[in-house]
Amino acid sequence: MTDLFAARSQMAISLGFHIVFAAVGTAMPFLMAMSHWKWLRTGDEVYLRLTKAWSKGVAIFFATGAVSGTVLSFELGLLWPEFMKHAGPIFGMPFSWEGSAFFLEAIALGIFLYGWDRIPRWVHWWSGIAVGLTGVLSGLFVICANAWMNAPQGFRWVEGEAMDIDPWAAMFNKAALHQGVHMTIAAFAAVGFAVAGVHALGLLKNSKSRFHQYAFRIALTMGAVAALIQPFHGDRLAKQVAQLQPAKLAAMEGLFTTVKPAPLAIGGWPNEAEKTLDYALHIPRLLSFFAHGDFESEVIGLDQFPLENWPPVAVTHVAFQIMVSLGSTMALIGALFLWARFRSKNWFQDRRWLRAIVFCTPLGFIAIEAGWTVTEVGRQPWIIYGVMKTKDAVSPMPGLIVPMLLFTGVYLLLAVVVTALMVRQFQNVD
Repeated sequence: MTDLFAARSQMAISLGFHIVFAAVGTAMPFLMAMSHWKWLRTGDEVYLRLTKAWSKGVAIFFATGAVSGTVLSFELGLLWPEFMKHAGPIFGMPFSWEGSAFFLEAIALGIFLYGWDRIPRWVHWWSGIAVGLTGVLSGLFVICANAWMNAPQGFRWVEGEAMDIDPWAAMFNKAALHQGVHMTIAAFAAVGFAVAGVHALGLLKNSKSRFHQYAFRIALTMGAVAALIQPFHGDRLAKQVAQLQPAKLAAMEGLFTTVKPAPLAIGGWPNEAEKTLDYALHIPRLLSFFAHGDFESEVIGLDQFPLENWPPVAVTHVAFQIMVSLGSTMALIGALFLWARFRSKNWFQDRRWLRAIVFCTPLGFIAIEAGWTVTEVGRQPWIIYGVMKTKDAVSPMPGLIVPMLLFTGVYLLLAVVVTALMVRQFQNVD
């Protein structure tokens, strides 16, 4: 049991670290491309400086993300050999496509970084767009593989063996599209707010800095639009989870008993001993609507599943509440920003407003970490939902606590190095 905990903890730490770089790799190139486009259209040298500054950030996160992503691929085979024995032939295709997208992304980034004054200006701009598009594709292919673990298809499971494998059906499983779109939107929201927060801090130090003003507007516009779209797509994703993984939805909502109609719970702490959700605010009938589009529909509770197949309810519910509350906060602030931007050119540069944006800097990434906690912990005890349990897939190798501690130390070191490099890039700009 200790080795299972160590293996799961190591994967959680590795994924939690890597997902930040994956999100930045998805969204940051588009910020770079937007400022580059502004420079090409206006000739304003501030946009050129901003583009080059952001491109250095893209390069730093790309290099570190490549390292952390490579570690994850090795960990799948080393920590979960029984899982990869069966799953590898089924969902290997999206990983191969992800490798191709990553390869193209590296080429496009190299052309962009070293193409200044060497290739036509608009061709150079398109190379930056290519960095962003291949980054999005890379992330989507990986999510196809993860979505397959939540909605497995493309094979028949016969006496513990996968038969009649169809890699295309596995890759384009029922959960792939919604899960991929949700993560992509989350990346744009998180990166937009994080970058805006960095430049809001710069404006607090020097309110007349055109560099920070331009960067703040571009980044927060992207983050605000994404944050406003996300709740609508989240509703569609919740309806899909209700169909494909009803036990996960029940854990997300702390719903111990099947109810018709079902209230939506806000906050609360799951009491698994008493099978109640304590201290929650309940809104009548709303969960029925969010889950099935009908205020009168029945929502399946945990009582419909054997106790040994319950996800960790407290972790899943609390992580879901964190994700939703932070996402809602970002959507509200995004709406205020967009309203203020059309109302007045300078209203959103108020120091109180800038401090609020600085406070929001990490919120998107915390929401992403919480969302992936819901995705992974909410699937437990299954590593392949309804097919293979996590305890049956872990490596029999003893002493897994040692590599877990070692990799944790490496990731902490990488985090310090990346932070130092990013501070160095932006500390002297005005």
